[in-house]
Amino acid sequence: MSDDKTTEILKSAILLEKRGRAFYQKIAEQASAKAVKEFFELMAYEEVKHVQILVDQFKAYRQNGQFAAGDFTLDASASVVSKVMTQDLKSQISAADYEAAAIAAAMSMEKNAIRLYTDRAAEAQDPNEKALYEWLAQWEQQHLEFLAEIDRELTEEIWNDNNFWPL
Repeated sequence: MSDDKTTEILKSAILLEKRGRAFYQKIAEQASAKAVKEFFELMAYEEVKHVQILVDQFKAYRQNGQFAAGDFTLDASASVVSKVMTQDLKSQISAADYEAAAIAAAMSMEKNAIRLYTDRAAEAQDPNEKALYEWLAQWEQQHLEFLAEIDRELTEEIWNDNNFWPL
């Protein structure tokens, strides 16, 4: 892959993560329920960590023409988001509120990140670059799964409240 394309992918990834952080932080600021606020603050925090990792890799690539080795092992239990995924959180997100609408938008953002990282990992020749993008894709997949779980529960709540279940 050309240096220009590699650099552009890194820039796009950094921008994607920064937008994710801004989006999650804005939802957190507007959330009225404590558990919802904490969930989105932690999602924003994880995006900040991803930005820092990508910035470090960008610097390494610009200086050395290769990606730095890293410990890119996914530890689902280390995710701060997994620690706040509680019934309390799910019950505080109302299907009609802003936060619930934001879940769908967040899912779309996470899917875009997964696609970018998965595609780049498949093209990468540098083993450190491949490991980085595979790790990021897995991490964003975990975010997507948390969001999808909330979305499923909200959908069921709407169906129950409106008697949409088939007889």
